[in-house]
Amino acid sequence: MWVCCGLCVWGGREGWHNLTHPNSPQLDSQPRTNPHNHSDMNKKAIVLLSGGLDSILATKLMLEQGVEVVALNFMAKLCMCGAKKTGESAAQTASRMLGVTLKTIDFTKDFIEIVKNPEYGHGANINPCIDCKIYMLRRAKELMGQAGASFVVTGEVLGERPMSQRKDALDIIQRQAGLKGFLLRPLCAKLLDPTIPETEGLVDREKLLDIRGRSRKPQMALAKKFGIDKYPTPAGGCLLTDPGFARRVKDAIKYNEFDEERIALLSVGRHFRLSDKNKLIIGRDDKENILLESLKVKGDIIFNMADCPGPYAILTGLPDEAMIKTAASLVAYHTKLRNVTTAKITYWVEGTDSTLSLQVVPAALKDVEGCRL
Repeated sequence: MWVCCGLCVWGGREGWHNLTHPNSPQLDSQPRTNPHNHSDMNKKAIVLLSGGLDSILATKLMLEQGVEVVALNFMAKLCMCGAKKTGESAAQTASRMLGVTLKTIDFTKDFIEIVKNPEYGHGANINPCIDCKIYMLRRAKELMGQAGASFVVTGEVLGERPMSQRKDALDIIQRQAGLKGFLLRPLCAKLLDPTIPETEGLVDREKLLDIRGRSRKPQMALAKKFGIDKYPTPAGGCLLTDPGFARRVKDAIKYNEFDEERIALLSVGRHFRLSDKNKLIIGRDDKENILLESLKVKGDIIFNMADCPGPYAILTGLPDEAMIKTAASLVAYHTKLRNVTTAKITYWVEGTDSTLSLQVVPAALKDVEGCRL
């Protein structure tokens, strides 16, 4: 289970995934072109494909001009929201719809460090948008030779995102990624300087667009023109831009819990900070209960109800008996027994065979809210 970017921060192991028909073009094992030798350029591009509307349209515009496309998607084990219904990520769905080869890269380890220490800082919350985009484009540049591609394409729109899609930010990103002149942004290309693929005649600049700003109406109109009617809700954005989710990430960083083992917990359930070492996560429905069960690790305290249906809950850290009782009272609050005198809670230490139980008074609302993240 994973977060999706193109930044896609859901996915699978790193590798080229051909999600198209058997005759879909395959990748060469050796570079076909030198991307900085203009005379050796060809009509093949790497497109960052998140599966969102902008990246879908950028890909479609390239295909309409006869450009051979390899889609690249970055995944971090942060978001548990992808693939709930279809079993595939937004990028996988989009690449299949568009008929292009998709490569997914798990960059969880690097992503964690980017979030912790971004050179260009965070946005309004905990989103390191500029650093994230530079990272992805540097990786795309590294893969150009392997893919036999001559340039890189993104679905960025001038002025759409307040941090990373200002004109100065777009310039910083392409310069720091080492792609000056070789990074094409077809949705807003006419508002930017011509790129080498345009000046070399690989792409017709007149068929590119001049979309600007945060409204998605031009993109939705273009999607309708292309007959594209299935795409994620526009303006969903990265989870790190969400204030509530950002609080959880900041808390995890503060208490040294923002790591590969526990990062996926951040997007599941209700979170409660009980101490410097202990955090409680309570499932909100059956789907989250199942997800939490899949994310438990040895040593976690696992809670369940003894006498009625209730949530699955995980207490992290090394709690003492008093902390276990406090956590159990919070679990009891999130059941139909919140107004009874006492409730029976069962619990066990993951990795052991013993199941214990205790009677607790369900927590008061003020205590619940006092430790909620």
